Amino acid sequence: MATHTVVTTEETCHYCNGDGYNQLLLGGSETCQHCKGSGKMTHKG
Repeated sequence: MATHTVVTTEETCHYCNGDGYNQLLLGGSETCQHCKGSGKMTHKG
């Protein structure tokens, strides 16, 4: 039986620089869609 190991790492979201939101040009902000507002990107490898 073969087993697989999954390693999960977290790093700062590159799209929002870890803020969890993006500043809009016309004012206001919106939640970063890539990290869903957490500011962290999760990578599985």
